[in-house]
Parts: sequence; structure tokens; C-alpha cells
Amino acid sequence: MAERRLGSHRLNAKLSAKLSAQQSTKQSAKQSAKQSPAPLAVDSLADFKVGVDNVIFSVDSDKRRLLVLLVMRQHEPFAGCWSLPGTLVRQGEALEAAAYRVLAEKIRVRHLYLEQLYTFGGPGRDPREAADSFGVRYLSVSYFALVRYAEVEAISDFATDGAIGIAWYPFDRLPELAFDHDRIVQYGYQRLRNKLEYSPIAFDVLPESFTLSDLYQLYTIVLGENFSDYSNFRSRLLKLGILLDTGVKVSRGAGRPASLYQFDAIAFQQLENKPLVFV
Repeated sequence: MAERRLGSHRLNAKLSAKLSAQQSTKQSAKQSAKQSPAPLAVDSLADFKVGVDNVIFSVDSDKRRLLVLLVMRQHEPFAGCWSLPGTLVRQGEALEAAAYRVLAEKIRVRHLYLEQLYTFGGPGRDPREAADSFGVRYLSVSYFALVRYAEVEAISDFATDGAIGIAWYPFDRLPELAFDHDRIVQYGYQRLRNKLEYSPIAFDVLPESFTLSDLYQLYTIVLGENFSDYSNFRSRLLKLGILLDTGVKVSRGAGRPASLYQFDAIAFQQLENKPLVFV
């Protein structure tokens, strides 16, 4: 009898342990189900086309103005409206390669600065996203470029990417632009201002040899006349030790001959990872 009772106790203990383990497993499964989000339905995933739009800024030193390159669209949406030069990215093409392709199709220039700006992809930014149109989301990866107006040539004999015209517009007198390109231009302008204040991008678009007056004029055109007086600007840049005096002087007008300088990229490497203020 004692052996039967002992066997019964062992059986009951095993059953209790098994039931407890099953309850624990069920509770864990319930908690896991609460914590894990339900899988997305395939039809809720967005289908994207990726484009590249370039904000190309140019400094016209002769007329002291900042310019933006625009193209006129031939096809809908926004047919006959001005927009930024852009393109859809081709199969197997890198984003930066697409940006340079747009530049090569629209301008000829020797010196330029190019940088990725921002990605614009809010719903409804392109009319072609409508269900009665293509029903596809359009993502714009924007870039901004800086070039010298004196050496850049706009290519007018082209018909690429549905454009029928090309023109430089003063930044402060831009027409209404297609899509959300007004926003992209403003975003690009703020980036340009910031880059001029803490990085040497101005030297990417100046001639190899330049006067401090040339450099100062570029800054005033972009940042405004009141950003700094010339003497403080000159003193601050020379103290940084990133300019080489070529020993050559040039005469412009009735004033004293001005020294020609060159950007010292090697000297700048010593400062590259330090906070700098150029103006």
C-alpha cells in the first residue's frame, strides 16, 4: 500500500509540474504576442521612385548677387513651371552619380562644390502619387552645389528630363517653383550659409590664386553686407594660417596692389577636426 501511495504522489507531482510548465508557456506566448507588433500587410508598404534634385547656387561677383539655376518643365505635372534641375535615378546608378549627371547635362564648369543636402519624402509632395495617377510615392534626395558664375556656362541646347528652358534667377527674386522645390531651395541656402561659416567651401569655387577682396566679396554676397567688416575678416582668416601668400600682387583700379593668396590644404588638415569659425 505504501508503494502505491508513493507512486501516486510521484504521478501527481509530475502532472502538476507539467500543468505548471504549460501554463507558463501559454503566459509567455501571450506576453510575446502583446509585445510583438502584427506583421504589415503587403499592400500597406509604400512603392517608391527615387529622384535627385540639385540646388545649384552661383555667385555673380560683377553684379553682387546670388543666383539659382532653374529649368522649365515640359510635361505634367507642373508643365510650363520652373523647377530645380533633377532626374529619376536609373537602375544600378548611385545617388551621387545621378546628381553629377544632372550637373553635366545642365552646366559646364571647372570648379564646383557638391554635397548631399536632405531627403524630402513627405506624402503628397508629388501629384503623381494620387490613386488616379501613378499611385507611387516620389522620394527626392537633394544636393546643393556652389559654382562661380564667371566660369559657368548653362547648357541651353538640351531636351533631357523633360525640360524646355534653363535660366539663372536671383535668389531673392525666384518665381514660384514646382513640387516642394521652394522648400528645398531655402533648405539649401541655410546649408550654404552654415558651410561658409565653418568650412572652407569657398576655396572650391575661387580661382587657384585670389585676393582677400575676392574672398570677402563672395562671403558678403551669400551672407549679406553686415556679416563682418573687411579688416576683421582679413585678420581672422590670416590668423588661421591656411592661406599662402604667393608673393604676387595685382592692380585693380586706383587702389594699392593686392596680394594673391592660395588655399593651403595641408595646413587646413591640422584644423579639420576642430571647431572653426571662418567669419
